[in-house]
Amino acid sequence: MKRIWLIFAQAVTVAVALLFVVQTLKPEWLAWRGEVGAGAVDVVAVREATPASDGRRPTSYADAAMRAVPSVVHVFTTQEIRASRHPLANDPFWYHFFGDRGAETQRRSGLGSGVVVSEEGFILTNYHVVEAADDIEVASNDGRKFSAKVVGTDPESDLAVLRVSADAHLPPIAFANSDALRVGDVVLAIGNPFGVGQTVTSGIVSALGRSHLGINTFENFIQTDAAVNPGNSGGALVDSNGSLVGINTAIYSQSGGSMGIGFAIPVSLARNIMEQIIKTGGVTRGWIGVEVQEITTDLAESFGMPDTKGALIAGVMRGSPADKAGIRPGDVLLAIGGREIKDAENMLELIAALKPGSPGRIGLRRNGKELEVQAIIGKRPMPPRD
Repeated sequence: MKRIWLIFAQAVTVAVALLFVVQTLKPEWLAWRGEVGAGAVDVVAVREATPASDGRRPTSYADAAMRAVPSVVHVFTTQEIRASRHPLANDPFWYHFFGDRGAETQRRSGLGSGVVVSEEGFILTNYHVVEAADDIEVASNDGRKFSAKVVGTDPESDLAVLRVSADAHLPPIAFANSDALRVGDVVLAIGNPFGVGQTVTSGIVSALGRSHLGINTFENFIQTDAAVNPGNSGGALVDSNGSLVGINTAIYSQSGGSMGIGFAIPVSLARNIMEQIIKTGGVTRGWIGVEVQEITTDLAESFGMPDTKGALIAGVMRGSPADKAGIRPGDVLLAIGGREIKDAENMLELIAALKPGSPGRIGLRRNGKELEVQAIIGKRPMPPRD
């Protein structure tokens, strides 16, 4: 028996030694095929990347920048202000006896960007860039400077149109269809950040339809992570072909610099406003004279509403189109002109899009019952200036 165990031990030792030699020198001999376990497979199927149509990856947007940069200008503004040198000059007692004595005139300058939109010399920019400016000068990318005049402004969308002489021969930018823009599309922001000169930054579209930000009355922003800084306002947001998709307007920042969240007005909205300003010098919007409130979940429950859709009427201006149509505080606006109202801001946009003087069918919910009234749309009054 002892002899048998000795032979077995020697055989196992030789087998292990042989296996070690083969594993070290010829590992391919040990490549088994077939199932080893329940989940074993011969080949793992993977999804191969599809090469670009031209066989190359996009490594540069130089061509897009080259097309758009000549159409983006720097906007320099100056404003004359009265500044007091005496610390008591703002005191009513001092002013009663001495008036404006001790005050001096100072010039305050500002900067921004603009986009050339036509061969006639029209330039689209932000309203806050040229607000209260006494003198406006634009400089092209090649260093030429021109005096500019304000054609018209729209504070509620923060847009303005300037004009320089057509003899300036500034090249207009190509307009893209911003409605076809998608989250993830590459975009370039072009402007004059901090006054350092023409600058191009790149990023992607981070979100579309951003609203409820408290920046403008009418909001429908493109959000991008392309670096946008002070001085970029009014500049161009372009696609990978160099075509205009938006007007850079604002940034979200706690430090005053770019934090990867910039907002641009879509070119579809900007173009509509621009064309109205060029044609009439201003923007005409519909109005019915109501003050509205968002319907929160808690508010819907307390009023016994089935959902949060619509806009709650908080107040009605006396003599307004809404007042004449019989709309009351506490009513919920559900539809205007057959189009469903999603929330208070959506209601504002739908009514603003209606033509003043035209009839508008307004769907309401009152005391749990739905009804429809008709109002003659009025003209939205201009917002008061500070």
